[in-house]
Amino acid sequence: MPEAPSALDDLLALLDLERIEQDIFRGQSRSAIVPRVFGGQVAAQALVAAGRTVPADRLAHSLHAYFLVPGDPGAPIVYEVDRIRDGRSFTTRRVVAIQHGQPIFHLSASFQTHEEGLDHQDPMPAAPDPESLPTAEEMLPRHLPENVARRLVEARAAVDLRYAETPPWGSVGQPRPARSQVWFRTNGKLSDDPLLHVVLATYVSDMTLLDSVLLAHGRGGWAVGDVVGASLDHAMWFHRPFRADEWLLYDQESPSSSGGRGLGRAGIWTRDGRLAISVIQEGVVRVPR
Repeated sequence: MPEAPSALDDLLALLDLERIEQDIFRGQSRSAIVPRVFGGQVAAQALVAAGRTVPADRLAHSLHAYFLVPGDPGAPIVYEVDRIRDGRSFTTRRVVAIQHGQPIFHLSASFQTHEEGLDHQDPMPAAPDPESLPTAEEMLPRHLPENVARRLVEARAAVDLRYAETPPWGSVGQPRPARSQVWFRTNGKLSDDPLLHVVLATYVSDMTLLDSVLLAHGRGGWAVGDVVGASLDHAMWFHRPFRADEWLLYDQESPSSSGGRGLGRAGIWTRDGRLAISVIQEGVVRVPR
């Protein structure tokens, strides 16, 4: 009998868009923990659409995105790519994601041919070894109701994501420094396509970045319902090569929250200490009335 597809196979199928015109793609969607399309899915699919219109020797080096309205998990998403610029070194694409005739998401992405140049980075922050940390299946049931823990484990089954410290929903009512670390890698090997690794990192980057906002205020987040929120915008810069199927440290902090919004910023590091990605995101973070 053929082997049943894994959660990673299912995720890769979700990210494998159907090309319906030269610069128009269609992707399926699925529910997240909340009743809307997961923002990381839309961002990852939009980057796939952009990347499929770019020469293979030009690698993604940045993206800037806005989440406009919540996506409907029951309907496909159409991605329209605008070829903004094809220069000698850089290529720029703009992607609009459309559902029910209206834009739900907007992304600009830039790609570059390989170049040598000046090279420096901050030192990698200290973090526990990923193998020493509990898996999601071990950790989530300690802090969440069984049905919520099960839904979170299922939603993240394609990724091995391990918290370095207790997550927000495990320390409700106890404000802590606005910093959070997780290690992550895909639950299975990926091909060597560089775009695929960038796309998978983009997908994961929307899972935990606003945790640091919640920690500063002793809030547990959407999993326990003591805040409501959604991603507003998301930016990433890809500095150095990495593999999403090898351990990556997501070191996250929140410098500010105000006006019903919270800001998260982060570095993503390879296990051997290279700064691979920088990430910044702002999201709605409201206390329910």
